[in-house]
Amino acid sequence: MGDNATHYHISSFFLIGIPGLQDFHCWIGIPVFLLFVLTLLGNSVIIVTVKLEPSLQQPMYFFLCMLAVNDMALASSTAPKMLGIFWFDAHRVVFNICLAQMYFIHTFCIIESGLLVAMAFDRFVAICIPLRYTTILTTPVVVKVGAIGVIRAILMVLPSPLLIKRLPYYTKYVINHAYCEHMAVVKLASANTFINRAYGISVALSVVILDLGLIATSYIKILQAVFRLSSQNARSKALGTCAAHVCTILVFYTPALFSFLTHRIGKKVPPSIHIIFASLYLLVPPTVNPLVYGVKTKQIRDQVMGLFFSKKKISSK
Repeated sequence: MGDNATHYHISSFFLIGIPGLQDFHCWIGIPVFLLFVLTLLGNSVIIVTVKLEPSLQQPMYFFLCMLAVNDMALASSTAPKMLGIFWFDAHRVVFNICLAQMYFIHTFCIIESGLLVAMAFDRFVAICIPLRYTTILTTPVVVKVGAIGVIRAILMVLPSPLLIKRLPYYTKYVINHAYCEHMAVVKLASANTFINRAYGISVALSVVILDLGLIATSYIKILQAVFRLSSQNARSKALGTCAAHVCTILVFYTPALFSFLTHRIGKKVPPSIHIIFASLYLLVPPTVNPLVYGVKTKQIRDQVMGLFFSKKKISSK
């Protein structure tokens, strides 16, 4: 009995939030709430705009709608629990719910990365082989590309919670984080976690290297095609169609790489800084993406203006 009492498998974790900044949790919750609301509103507007406007029924905007749905799902998997911690001291999270949150967060992140690759391919076809654009990127192809991205993410992340389930958790239950992040949960196990760590880093590296490699290849081909154009106006127009996508890539991958590197090699980075960046990585891109596409893409900008202002203003331009 004594042995069983000593080795009782914990049933829940305690999420600290942001270590060292607990006194400011109430204030930190305000920007988290605003980012969450803006994410839901902005991405909903993008989806409704594309659905209502026939001229936007194109592969580029179908991918954008997939990105918007994924962004709302990603924010919804993190922000509510963060707000629970920051505003209501709801630090406890059941073991299995923690694993579910971890699974969905990492799945949605990989789906996001895959969609950015798909959107890079869309720009490559549109600029490098425009005459075959409608025959290559048909609606069934777009749906299949999106489905492949989702299936890839589901299968790649699935082993992580299963590998964690086999680990014993006896004494450590405090997670120094604002949400259930893979490595933060793995570190609490009362056993050797080499397999979990190796699998986690191999998934992260394979996704980043493969996806960034494909995006870089697409843009190298795009730049080669653009600089072969004789007209300066044609060059500017071609590059302009890529501006929103490039901004989205930078907004997504920059904090992601910072978070990934500091978690593994940035030993001198304060935990609070790491957790703030890790949280921004999940909350900022979903908020910024619709704003970027709304500002940078004329068709969307005009249609959004048409939703909120009189049609006369749009037609008079």
